[in-house]
Parts: sequence; structure tokens; C-alpha cells
Amino acid sequence: MGLPEERGRNSSGSGGREEAGAGGQTRSWSPPPEVSRSAHVPSLQRYHELHRRSVEEPREFWGEIAKEFYWKIPCSGPFLQYNFDVTKGKIFIEWMKGATTNICYNVLDRNVHEKKLGDKVAFYWEGNEPGETTQITYRELLVQVCQFSNVLRKQGIQKGDRVAIYMPMILELVVAMLACARLGALHSIVFAGFSAESLSERILDSNCSLLITTDAFYRGEKLVNLKELADESLEKCREKGFPVRCCIVVKHLGRAELGTGDSPSQSPPVKRPCPDVQDKLKKKFKCIQPQISWNQGVDLWWHELMQEAGDEFEPEWCDAEDPLFILYTSGSTGKPKGVVHTIGGYMLYVATTFKYVFDFHAEDVFWCTADIGWITGHSYVTYGPLANGATSVLFEGIPTYPDVSRLWSIVDKYKVTKFYTAPTAIRLLMKFGDEPVIKHSRASLQVLGTVGEPINPEAWLWYHRVVGARRCPIVDTFWQTETGGHMLTPLPGATPLKPGSASFPFFGVAPAILNESGEELEGEAEGYLVFKQPWPGIMRTVYGNHTRFETTYFKKFPGYYVTGDGCRRDQDGYYWITGRIDDMLNVSGHLLSTAEVESALVEHEAVAEAAVVGHPHPVKGECLYCFVTLCDGHSFSPTLTEELKKQIREKIGPIATPDYIQNAPGLPKTRSGKIMRRVLRKIAQNDHDMGDTSTVADPSVISHLFSHRCLTIQ
Repeated sequence: MGLPEERGRNSSGSGGREEAGAGGQTRSWSPPPEVSRSAHVPSLQRYHELHRRSVEEPREFWGEIAKEFYWKIPCSGPFLQYNFDVTKGKIFIEWMKGATTNICYNVLDRNVHEKKLGDKVAFYWEGNEPGETTQITYRELLVQVCQFSNVLRKQGIQKGDRVAIYMPMILELVVAMLACARLGALHSIVFAGFSAESLSERILDSNCSLLITTDAFYRGEKLVNLKELADESLEKCREKGFPVRCCIVVKHLGRAELGTGDSPSQSPPVKRPCPDVQDKLKKKFKCIQPQISWNQGVDLWWHELMQEAGDEFEPEWCDAEDPLFILYTSGSTGKPKGVVHTIGGYMLYVATTFKYVFDFHAEDVFWCTADIGWITGHSYVTYGPLANGATSVLFEGIPTYPDVSRLWSIVDKYKVTKFYTAPTAIRLLMKFGDEPVIKHSRASLQVLGTVGEPINPEAWLWYHRVVGARRCPIVDTFWQTETGGHMLTPLPGATPLKPGSASFPFFGVAPAILNESGEELEGEAEGYLVFKQPWPGIMRTVYGNHTRFETTYFKKFPGYYVTGDGCRRDQDGYYWITGRIDDMLNVSGHLLSTAEVESALVEHEAVAEAAVVGHPHPVKGECLYCFVTLCDGHSFSPTLTEELKKQIREKIGPIATPDYIQNAPGLPKTRSGKIMRRVLRKIAQNDHDMGDTSTVADPSVISHLFSHRCLTIQ
């Protein structure tokens, strides 16, 4: 797969980067030649030419790239039709409508049969415990996906059905999502760190007819009984009149008891622990087994179903605009949005962004540390790498277990060449200094990436200087669940880098910065980040609520897709994301709705009213600072604080646990009763530069909250 007019070229770019100097200024430096050489990435001048063409002629540009994929029926009608303007009718986006394909066929069958990659490793799996490992080739993965497709079909799953997946980072998760794609069912993956209530809410919203989960797993030292949470979730669904008819359970912690051999047709994939961890693992297996409940008539073991399944399955040929998956993201109303991505455009976009943003080569070993429960895992753990025939690392554990050098140990173990992680992880590991990093070679690394939130320059420079040994370009990528893939990003070896900047738009992406009146700003500017036209990976709707899709992303500025992020463009044309403009918080790279957290707080009998704002955090980037007004008869105490934190963990998940909860007998409100969150943010950060507070109904509330604020760390 090559860019139009770029195939066969061996281009190289200047690759110059910037490092922070005294006083926050930047200075350029020239990289060694090996950093800037690339067989794929165009030079900076060529990039700008190609980008201009991709925006001016999107149908021709993406039409050329589409020829690299298999279409059962090619597109014979309009390649792209859309409307971004709510004043002119319904919002819609259609890429290649009428063409038929199957994404699973493109990422597995073609790699095995046409590209002869059957014996190539698709995934190295690294368990929570060091030494707990396995691998799976493209041929083995195809066999298991066909087997599980037969399992799903036998359970009555048909094209268009929704299947919920609630699993840790194990190979069966990849098998399950690709099997759904193979038979045309929509997978709805729920992050295994979410609560039972969050899972049930998502199952109910999309009417999932089947759930796939796991007995339990370890995350560091913490045991997570996932089956117990799944049972609780399914009970909540039953209470609301929606019984899920089947729950397929992977015996993950208990798989050592299964005695499965090394045959690729066996399932689940076999872990091969080193002898020195066998005893430790066996102790875990024994302690977990008695805790697994079983619901006769609903629960089925994955391994038993797979033993009876055939290893061939004809893919369901789907329209390019048929939905591929639903992935829920927090909404400003408090109710998560089911983001819907479709097959054809998403396939083109994640495959293309993966190849060029990471300068992929056939011999690379790619590692994206994101969980598949997030969009980053969908696009750059599963679909993007597999579409390019890549070898990837799939990691079940956490960066700090059993020690803080775990990531770099894995990099050396598998000779990882391209590494993609979150600023949160970088800031976390920075705290432990350079030694845990530099004691490992990391010589294989060629490109580093960041995702999830803007990276602060200090963390960027540490990542570059220590992890990349001053020789690896960093691709700081901006995108969203809704965009499907990278939107603003450097290209390694082509784009001179500025620490903290998302640099330039990817091919086909047309950004603009608007002021409050919706006017496009030219040159250096700061305002609302929007996109002027569709790219293939854009979401198509909110599941079951197209009006919400239109209102959230297109109503504020008709004719544009509105990201909800603020952005600054500097004198060199580089884009810098300044943060969310709406009522969303970015905690460790994960978007959380303030309304959702507030709703969980006020469900407690002691809380009459709540308001949640963000507070800077040295590791997470942003954390939750909550103000709670109590009902009469209740008093604020450490016990109540813990109860409220526990309630949020149960309602939403551990990721939403507040760092600070402040007693607020009153909240700053306008005379119409609207809470002034701008003022609360100032209080949370102990910033007395309040600006205009003339609209506050009771100014004394502000001074009281300042004098009783929580002791915070920056």
C-alpha cells in the first residue's frame, strides 16, 4: 500500500526536531542519518503537496488507496457523498457505498493466502507475570477466528447483531472481535476496568444479545474477578427486562488446568510460563477457582465450544457503509455515546495512518500499550497493524509490575521497533528517574509515539532523551474515538518536531480554527478546532440516536465537524491542542464526563448537589476535583469521602475515582441558577485571579470555598 504518486519512491526527509532551550525557547538540531531515512514517508515538501491534493481531491486520493484492498463488489457509484451542514438537512457521510468487503478477510485471509504471511507472528503475547508468554501466527489466528465465528453462528448471532466483549488484554479478545467482524456482527468492547453498571448500561443501550468475558485476571498485584462483575451486570440487565441469552467465558487464570497442547487449532492459545513462575501462577489459579460462579443455561466455556467448532468460515460480505463496531465514549450529558464506525472507510483510514505515521516496514515489531477497550486499541493494536501484516506485542500487565522497568524489558525481549504509549505512562515512569530505562538496551527502537492527551514538553524531552536515546523521532498524535484514527500528527523523518505540538494534519484532513462567531481564523490563531470535510475514518452516527450525533458534533458550527477541543496554530502552521472546551475531563488519556461523575455523586443519600472540575495532576495530566453540597442532617467526614469514592468506582469505574472531594455548603451560581464551573476551576487550582464575577448571585460562597479547599499537589 502506497500513497498515490508515491509508490515505489524511496523518500527521505530532513527529520529535524526541536529541543527546549533556556527560557522555554526552542532550538533545532539535525538527527543522525538513520533517523531520517524512510522508504514510505515523503519529504516535508512532498507531504504538503500530497496533503493539498488529498484535501482538494479526496475521492481520487482515497480511491487509489482503496485499490490496495479486496472488494467483493467494487464501488460503482459515488465514492464519497456527505453533508456537514445541519441547516441543509440530515448529517450523513458515505464512503464507497454499494461496494462490499469484509475487514476480517482483508486483515487475515489475504495476509495468509495472497501475501504468504501465514507463518509470520501476528502477536507476541506478554502476560501480567514476566515469563508468562505465547505467540500466535497469522495462520493460527485465522483458524481460531473461523472457529469462533462458527461458535457465534451456532449461538444464533447474525449479521447486524450486537455482541458485548468484556475482557482483559488476552489473545481471545482479538479472536472475538475479528470473529464478530467476519460474520458481520457489531462488537461493543467494554474496558475491563469499568464497573458492572457501566457494562450493563452499554449492553442495554445497544441491545447486545451475547456477552463474552473471562473468569478473572491479575492487573499487577490486583486480582480482578471479571466473571463476578459480568454476573452482576447481567443481573442488572434482567432487572430492566433485558435478559442476555448467552455468556461465553474464557478460562484465563484457570487455563493451566485445561491441559491443552500446542496445536494451533486448540483454543485458548497456550501460555508457556517459564519454570520459575509456574508455582506462583498455580497458587493464583487455585485461589481464583472457588470464586467463579456459574449460571446454568446462560454461561458457556469458550474452550468447550471451540473444541466442537469447524476451522473454516466463509466471511459475510458487507457494504462498505455497514457498521463494524460500537465503542462508547463519555458524553457531556452524562450518558455515554455509542460511537459507530463503518467497515470500508475505517479500514482504509486505520491501515493508512498506521503505515505512514509509524513508518511501518515488514520487519518491524510494533507495540501499542493501549487497552483494546479504548479506540487506540481498536485502531492500533488490532485493525491497523493486522491490515499491514505487522507483528505486534499484546501486553496484559501494567508499566510498574513487577518493577518500573517492565516496559523496557519487553522492548528488549521482542526487539520492539515502534513504541506507542500515553503521556500518563511517560510521566509516571519519569518519577523513577533514568536508571530503570537505561539499564536496558532499547537499541531496537526507531520511532516513539504518544496518544490520549497533549504531552507536556518536559515529558516529551525525557521520552526523547532517555527512552529514545536522542535518536528516535516522536509522533505526538491527536485524534478521538470519533475520528477513528490520527488527525494531527508529525510524520517521522519528515516533520521537524516541536515538543508538545501535534504538528500537521494527516492526509485528507482539513482542519480550521474558529472564533466564537464561527469565523475561520487565518495564520497564528487560537480558538475552536474543527474539521471542514470528512475523512474515511469518521464516525457515522451515535448508536440509536442520530439527533445526538448531529447536536454534539455539527450544531454549534454548521458546516464543520466540531471536536470539542481548543487549539492554537503557531507562526509555522503547527497545531497545539489546548484542552477540552466542553464539560469533559481528560484523565490519564481517557475522557470522562463531569455530568456522569456528578450523577454518581448525587445518588448518595447524603449529597444534595455536586459539581466536578478538572485539576492538574503530575502523572494523570488531569484529575477530578469534586465539590459536594450535603443534605440536611448529614455531616462531611473522611468516612463519607471514602463512601463517595467507592460509589463512583462502582458506578463508573476506578479510572473516575476523584483525587479531591471538598465540602461545599454553597456553590457559585448565576442568578438564573447555573453553576459557574469557571469559578470552581479557579478555586480548585487556588487561583485568585477570578476575572469577572459580577454575575455570581452570592459572592461570599467563593471566599468560603477558597478558605476550605483541599490541599492539592500540582
